[in-house]
Amino acid sequence: MRSRRFALSLMVAVLVLSLGAGVRDRFDDWVRATELPRLEVPVGVEVLARDGSLLRAFQVADGRWRLDAGPVDPLFLAMLVLWEDRRFSRHAGVDAWALLRAGGQALRHGRVVSGGSTLTMQVARLIEEGPTGQWSGKARQLRLALALEKRLEKREILELYLRLAPYGANVEGIRAASLQWFGKEPRLLNPAQAALLVALPQSPETRRPDRFPEAAKAARDRVLAHAATAGLISDADAQAAMTEPVPRARRAFPALAPLLAARLLREHPGAARIETTIDPRLQRRAEDLATRAVRGAGRRLSAAVVLADHRTGEILAEVGAADWTDGASSGFVDMARAWRSPGSTLKPFVYGLAFDDGLAHPETLIEDRPTAFGRWQPQNFDHNFRGTVSLRNALIWSLNIPVVKLAEAVGPNRINQALRRGGVELRLPGETAGLAIVLGGAGVTLEGLTEGYAALARGGRGVRLSPLPGASEERPVPMFGPVAAWQVGHILGQNSAPHGARQRPMAYKTGTSYGHRDALAVGYDGAHVGAVWLGRPDGTPVPGAFGGDLAAPVLFDLFDALPSVALPPPPPQALTLPNSALPLPLRRFAPAGRASAMAASPVSPDALRLTYPPNGAEVEATGPLTAKARGGRGPWTFLLNGAPAAIAQPQPMASLPNPGPGFAELTVIDADGASATAAIRLH
Repeated sequence: MRSRRFALSLMVAVLVLSLGAGVRDRFDDWVRATELPRLEVPVGVEVLARDGSLLRAFQVADGRWRLDAGPVDPLFLAMLVLWEDRRFSRHAGVDAWALLRAGGQALRHGRVVSGGSTLTMQVARLIEEGPTGQWSGKARQLRLALALEKRLEKREILELYLRLAPYGANVEGIRAASLQWFGKEPRLLNPAQAALLVALPQSPETRRPDRFPEAAKAARDRVLAHAATAGLISDADAQAAMTEPVPRARRAFPALAPLLAARLLREHPGAARIETTIDPRLQRRAEDLATRAVRGAGRRLSAAVVLADHRTGEILAEVGAADWTDGASSGFVDMARAWRSPGSTLKPFVYGLAFDDGLAHPETLIEDRPTAFGRWQPQNFDHNFRGTVSLRNALIWSLNIPVVKLAEAVGPNRINQALRRGGVELRLPGETAGLAIVLGGAGVTLEGLTEGYAALARGGRGVRLSPLPGASEERPVPMFGPVAAWQVGHILGQNSAPHGARQRPMAYKTGTSYGHRDALAVGYDGAHVGAVWLGRPDGTPVPGAFGGDLAAPVLFDLFDALPSVALPPPPPQALTLPNSALPLPLRRFAPAGRASAMAASPVSPDALRLTYPPNGAEVEATGPLTAKARGGRGPWTFLLNGAPAAIAQPQPMASLPNPGPGFAELTVIDADGASATAAIRLH
């Protein structure tokens, strides 16, 4: 009886549509008065790679996988309309002929035999989540479908269907279904895949290919046969598609750079799509290397990797954990941003500051002998001492005593400030910088450490690294000058590749924290900068872990996926001389203001001083900068911003290259090692 009443009401509705204008106007008013549910369908946030591919998607608030449809294969759309609603482009929301057919079949059989729903009616049901097979629900869908057609374009109605169509469990929409069953975007579907995704929404649970593969295949093949009959595909293509097996398992949704994606989601609430600079090929490479590095290396071990283009500041790959799903290794902790000891990886910055200040040169000799700094007497990592060494070798061998001597001369606070200028924030014990920071006695993040080495690669001028397009920017104040940066890079570029790795043009440094808790390697070439960390997130030791053994091979493997870009040549003002040809004060290290240990002659009673420009002067200079000194014993050497600018001058004056507007430091050194310095500003 109920079926008869509904069939009669449908026939009346059809008759109404064919009646005169007055009745139609009243009917239109009734349709327009329909209260529509909310048409904004929420979709999960998507984090995208630089090429537009999906890095990671997130579920909507109710836990469903529902994504924006995006581009869809045209054959799928043609199959869908042919199978579900062939008069979709012509009807006004209700296909009267289909409804009459369905109603007549229901009268004859006493039950629903075939559906008369249009795509618009299905959308009406989906947005209201109404009943699917009851005639009362059909009646509501009919009115709502007519209202939708008056307020939306056909394209918008189809887009709603592509977002909302059910595909079983908590998956809705063509894109989520295509990723789940085939691991590909819906624009790339082949005929067999497209036909299956047309058939599934009609009975999403009983046709699930992972549970009912025979039912799924049969439904798919009916769609293919129908498409061939209608001429959408050839018979041969249909037969070939029918031989293709249906998928037997659901695929995991993409999860590249998962911890980075989760962080960006938190930082951008309300965003529907988050574009990044991540290169998916390099990201996969970095994740594979991190996973391989911890395999068999001990329980609870994790890894982190950061790779960036230091020319643009774009982060190309970032791994926060070796396995983000592994609770035993705290995979949920983003170790690219965790505070850890840097080991010896901060040493190059101390050398850079000493070179920049004119305190030393790569060929300057220094003593590596037991030395006390107050009550602190640091040891080298191997507890051996090398005696007299060049600073070049002291850095290559990562000796501790020489770098602490340099740090004492430069000053811990100044080191801290320079690191900050380059993007390396330190977490200091007691909020005070001490000499121990240069041996790893402070906390840094792997991202921050990578920024610092990016500054070295860029001639001392830092850049804010970012995974977001257009978010990188050059830091306003350099860490130190280009000569010092090149000198440090030139030394680090002489480090041998780790065992088994291919030697390549790369400046790199390794580090191992106290107690073997952190193994690090950081390096750069002419285009890229990368950093690798391995350890346990809970901070417990990893016996036998060394940066050179664990982290460095990963770093080299990562750079093997990149084009080889040579390190830059020396700046024109760089002093590339052996120790014997250096100015006397630079041959052996002594803190600024003290006589060199090799100076044999007494200091002249006429104290050396700069007479022009004096300390604090502001100078108008469009050409060479004139410098004059008085006192001391010749010859005289002038340094500009720590770099030799005029060597062994017979008179205490020189014409120096103009460094350009801004602050500059001018130093004069005489033959006895006495020095005088003036800080000036050029206009």
